Amino acid sequence: VIFFLIGLLSLPLASSFVHHAGPCFQQRYASAPCRMTADAEEATIRTPSTSDSAKGLDLPSYNDVVEAAQILEGIAHKTPVQTSRLLNEELGVDVFFKCENLQRMGAFKFRGGFNALSHLTDSQRQAGVLTFSSGNHAQAIALSARLLNCQATIIMPHDAPKLKVQATQGYGGNVIFYDRYGEDRQLIAQDLQERQGMVFVPPYDQKYVIAGQGTSGKELLETLASNEYNNTSLDYLLVCVGGGGLISGCALAAHSLSPNCKVIGVEPEAGNDAQQSMAQGKIVTIATPPTIADGAQTQYIGKLTFAIMQDKVDRIVTVSDDELVREMKFFGERMKMIVEPTGCLGLAGLRKLVSTGDIPAGSKCGVIISGGNVDLERYCELVVG
Repeated sequence: VIFFLIGLLSLPLASSFVHHAGPCFQQRYASAPCRMTADAEEATIRTPSTSDSAKGLDLPSYNDVVEAAQILEGIAHKTPVQTSRLLNEELGVDVFFKCENLQRMGAFKFRGGFNALSHLTDSQRQAGVLTFSSGNHAQAIALSARLLNCQATIIMPHDAPKLKVQATQGYGGNVIFYDRYGEDRQLIAQDLQERQGMVFVPPYDQKYVIAGQGTSGKELLETLASNEYNNTSLDYLLVCVGGGGLISGCALAAHSLSPNCKVIGVEPEAGNDAQQSMAQGKIVTIATPPTIADGAQTQYIGKLTFAIMQDKVDRIVTVSDDELVREMKFFGERMKMIVEPTGCLGLAGLRKLVSTGDIPAGSKCGVIISGGNVDLERYCELVVG
């Protein structure tokens, strides 16, 4: 079993420049009280205002999702839709998994990354691209940049999963490490952008990133509407929530293709900034949450994603790390898939809502499995422990 897992998880490691932040670097970029995010169109970094509404924002539409699907045709994988008879019988609902863990670089993030870089001009690509990420967006930008012949610099936390760091480097990304608990990645990005002129590509709060991520939901809904699946229409679509890029894009698709489908976000109990934001009607900022779902360790959702979520997402629920481990075991034992903790949020949320009666028996439920990038040692530690 161990050799099988190693075969699945191993990725080529290429040599690349890796920068470790020293004491002077750390002091310069010590975390500031005010967090900053990135402007979608101008690729600059600025402080978010939670009083902003959707008015005046250049929000993506479903047409942008359709355009992204055309750009990604033949580039991104059309990942399979999987089911489990055992799970359906256990929960009393029909569950359809969109397996983005089988996407290029192992996660849905490739869709948004490639779509965003495809919209850059030749001069912007020549200048190179810059982003920050705990792992999956990092890999997506590094791989997309490689495919589009431009340089990518990625700011990653020093405790990012080794597999994700190695994959990012293997795709040719230049990695700069920082301390996510003591340094401000936005300040680091801002300084690099100003000094080197690179184009900043946000992990989630960007028009073309959101549209690209939405193609996963579009594919799921269109696949289920085919004769192969008896023209199935979803009652619920459950999506993990970090910064909100995936759920925003999927909500755009669901709203257009299946208007009666309720879109539900799922995030870790320790990091429920999206849930708080939806409840309070403004973007809420939290400390970096201590959770095994490293892809959802965001401190706040984006302005664009929040505006879409307010309009098209029905509710946000939370689950514990123990519930995520339970679903990691389920996917591994019953569906023979390695799924990272963040990728288990959707199923964990579905199981909780079925148990409380919020999702009734007989419902048709879609779940986006966001990714499968997890270190072998960490995976074994979680599922065995």
